[in-house]
Amino acid sequence: METSNPSSRRSGGNSIVIIGPAHPLRGGLRTFNERLAIQFQQEGHPVSIYSFSLQYPGFLFPGESQYTDEPAPANIDIHTRINSINPFNWLLVGRELKKRRPDIIVVRYWLPLMGPCLGTILRIVKRNKHTRVVCIADNIIPHEKRTGDKAFTRYFVKPVDAFITMSEKVMADLRQFTSKPARLVVHPLYDNFGEKISKEEARNKLRIKNEESIILFFGFIRKYKGLDMLLQALKILQTRNPEPASPAGRPASRNIKLLIAGEFYEDRKPYEELIGQLGIKEDLLLHTEFIPNNDVKYYLCAADLVVQPYRNATQSGVTPLAYHFEVPMIVTNVGGLPSLVPDNVAGLVAEPDPESIAEKIRLYFEKGKEHFLPGLIEEKKKFSWAKMVESILHV
Repeated sequence: METSNPSSRRSGGNSIVIIGPAHPLRGGLRTFNERLAIQFQQEGHPVSIYSFSLQYPGFLFPGESQYTDEPAPANIDIHTRINSINPFNWLLVGRELKKRRPDIIVVRYWLPLMGPCLGTILRIVKRNKHTRVVCIADNIIPHEKRTGDKAFTRYFVKPVDAFITMSEKVMADLRQFTSKPARLVVHPLYDNFGEKISKEEARNKLRIKNEESIILFFGFIRKYKGLDMLLQALKILQTRNPEPASPAGRPASRNIKLLIAGEFYEDRKPYEELIGQLGIKEDLLLHTEFIPNNDVKYYLCAADLVVQPYRNATQSGVTPLAYHFEVPMIVTNVGGLPSLVPDNVAGLVAEPDPESIAEKIRLYFEKGKEHFLPGLIEEKKKFSWAKMVESILHV
């Protein structure tokens, strides 16, 4: 698929090609790339996105679908070209981009599995002796490690001229592979999901009672994200802070409900078994399907608190999303999360275990949302797309 846009032709700015997921693929990388393209356009740089005709082979993709049925974004030049497992395709795409001679290629790197594909394309492009390659490195060492990760990453890194990372952890990982120029830039706000709406409107849309205290777990469900620890933390809260028993004899805690919004990216059965063992099914609001972009605002604006109970992390796209909709957060003390959400400023930092997460949730509701809002709004100012573009152009 290809959409036509006159902005893809050269004008006064640098010509840019972004290599990474875009419509009709789904997920945070797609959202980021399309928003970055808009920022380049706004600053006078003609831009195109080269996306994947095949991103993951079916047996490696754990979700229900890699594709969205949402309409394509207007005024973004998207070329659906790259097959991540077809070396002949890599040669063709590399030659096409070599001939096109963009001033800058911005390439996303999030998974070593993509190293052979992207590394080959970039090696061919660099033969034009013109194009500069800047990588936005989401991960260098992945959350879930596989044989070959280091070799694939070394292969990818070689043709790249400079790097952008969005956490100190990724920067440290990068330095195990290269000393090339790199900048640390805060993940910009996801401001392309609409404006903040009232809690009442959001809850009415999702059929959530206004009197309930809503904790939100948002995003794809994978083991490293620690949803199981959050489920256990909810049970701990109920046990330690019971309200009078309900007619069914079940204790509750502050009328807290956990809203889980996101698609399972692994077997859901262990989670269902854990929910049954803990006896907390009535305290969960399960929206375990892919959340379309147009619906994201309802989930964030319905929440009193966003919890990111990760076992390990570099950064998280959920964090700038929560900042945009001004919802305080609890994050775990892993990777770059504590630097993004300063403790007792924009939220609270817990250790990655159920006891600590439960205690921080209790403390949050004790302090109240108004305690955190001034600090959150101040921190929010740091999350700038203009800063991201400036860093890419000058790293």
